[in-house]
Amino acid sequence: GCAICPAQPMRWPAPGLTTLSLVALFVFACTPREIVNQRSQPAAAAELATAAATLPPTEGGLAEELRPPIDAASPRRPARPAVDQDRLAAQLAAYHKRAPKTILELQPFRWETSIEVEGRDGRRGRATLVNLSPHINVWYLLRLRWQGEEIDSDYHLENRDRLGRDLLLDPRHPGAVVVVEASRRDPCPLWSADAPLDLEAARAMGRSYVPLCGGAFRLRNETAGHHTTKEWVAQYLRDNIWLGEEVTDFVKTRFFRDAYLSVPGRFEVHGHAAEGDDTAERPAPAPVRCSGTGECLKATKIGIRLKASSPGGITVGRWHSAAAGRGIYVAAIQPKLVPPEFLSHPERLAELDEKEARALAYLVAFDLEQFDLRFALGTDHPRLGWSKRAPEQVRDSGLPGPDGVDTLAPLVATGMIPPDLRGTVAATFTGGFKREHGAFKRAELSTVNGGSHYGFIENGVIFSKLQPGLATLVVSVDGSVEMKTWTESDDARLHEIQYARQNGVPILERDPATGRGVPGRLVNQWGAGNWSGSQDGRLRALRAGLCLHETGDRKFLIYGYFSSATPSAMARVFQAYNCSYAMHLDMNALEHTYMALYSTGPSGVETEHLVAGMAVLDKQLGETEVPRFVGYADNRDFFYLLRRNGTRPATG
Repeated sequence: GCAICPAQPMRWPAPGLTTLSLVALFVFACTPREIVNQRSQPAAAAELATAAATLPPTEGGLAEELRPPIDAASPRRPARPAVDQDRLAAQLAAYHKRAPKTILELQPFRWETSIEVEGRDGRRGRATLVNLSPHINVWYLLRLRWQGEEIDSDYHLENRDRLGRDLLLDPRHPGAVVVVEASRRDPCPLWSADAPLDLEAARAMGRSYVPLCGGAFRLRNETAGHHTTKEWVAQYLRDNIWLGEEVTDFVKTRFFRDAYLSVPGRFEVHGHAAEGDDTAERPAPAPVRCSGTGECLKATKIGIRLKASSPGGITVGRWHSAAAGRGIYVAAIQPKLVPPEFLSHPERLAELDEKEARALAYLVAFDLEQFDLRFALGTDHPRLGWSKRAPEQVRDSGLPGPDGVDTLAPLVATGMIPPDLRGTVAATFTGGFKREHGAFKRAELSTVNGGSHYGFIENGVIFSKLQPGLATLVVSVDGSVEMKTWTESDDARLHEIQYARQNGVPILERDPATGRGVPGRLVNQWGAGNWSGSQDGRLRALRAGLCLHETGDRKFLIYGYFSSATPSAMARVFQAYNCSYAMHLDMNALEHTYMALYSTGPSGVETEHLVAGMAVLDKQLGETEVPRFVGYADNRDFFYLLRRNGTRPATG
């Protein structure tokens, strides 16, 4: 029970709730020290205890499913039936048709089979198994329809070895799913009398992931995702109160515009940091406008431990190795230190005010030779329906959402990584904007494609179509990572995309002539760029973004945390660090810009937050810290990086 939660949804005006009291309520909830963790579902509490007990890394590490790229001719890949081309053509036509549809009908490459089956009590029925994205081969939907019942029983299954294993139905085994590995075909009873753990019992366990058939695959179960007090209040206002969005915007711009502003106390000049043994593996440094190469920023709020640094600070423009493990590097800079002569297309950038110029930006780089990047939906966000930002004239009232769907059911978003990957997770960070902010309200992109809602894909399953003109992070089936502005012709690649997330327009885009990143053409245009903030210039806010950087033959993914910035400041910093492409993530609060690293210490998994204040987003179970996204389900979408060598290094 929540004392401020009314029994019924409110509509404006509500007795006893004036605009002033709503503002006061939201101000209280937004105060950083008042972030409160909430989760009341009993099953979720039990899962949290289980998660805490299993947090120390396990032997074996990352499954072989991550290596190598998928190859239809690979001897590891089980033989599979030929694709029915007529059926594929019909599915593609349904995908493109503007009509209400289910989440299954939004999967144009799905492949399904059906057989007659028999249950443990002798009941007859029919089973349908759908491989939702055969090229990716991770997610399946199993649908059982028993005689005399009018409702299907649906189960979302996850294959743990997408390259070496398939799941099939076989009429010779009417009580089982058949697990196919190379020449082996092993029936796994799931609804017959000899099932060691049937599907209903697995669902009743209430855990986000339940291993089945000796761990060959998992059942994904729906659980409640964690919300902070601030997130709950903001979402309640947006969903239930007239002008609720305006109330939240008023609070953010008037009371918390610089709530997370971080500036160095002073410059200090020290000797150089010890270089360590990985100097040649670091990203290239940024040019800086400083009095000397030994000048340091006193970055007091940073929560990541470094292997070596100058006493009391971080050397401006240079990368420092993180203690959490090889291939992770940390930097800090102020936008004012970026030399003007280094900037390309300065006419696309707005001038910075004094606070923004001094505000610290922290960056964390990951060597993509050593990590695999993945993306996961939260239990609640991003949603699939229409954003209220999209102009009414482009919203089709006959469609529940821009792609014809407004729910991902019967599929399940867990809001956390699978437990068997906890031993190899290196980092997590919050994903992009929620659906209510993930569409264009003004200018060109608001008039096309239903308002150009931001698209996203997880494990090859299309939840929201990727829209032309939007900044897009793509992880292909071979694990390669790229960032680009999506085009209509890119749709020909959809079958080979494992993960994707769109978030507005580019902060930097690649110059085809030089290969360098240059500011996107809408960086300094508030409405056309959909940058949030307010039209009267209050664009400065806590923001996060991503960019790609290449040094020689090495590619780095760089996460940027900007304590108080506009897109113009972000573009300056990402240019200074020689990024070829950059995009926005989320903004305004620590839960929206959360980023953490994980390593192994004497007590098990140790969490280091990019900014120390982010620790309030994690849970405490006794004396055990249970990190967000890793140990419990969260309502928000997120990215995570897994170590490719299958092990997490111990801290120094």
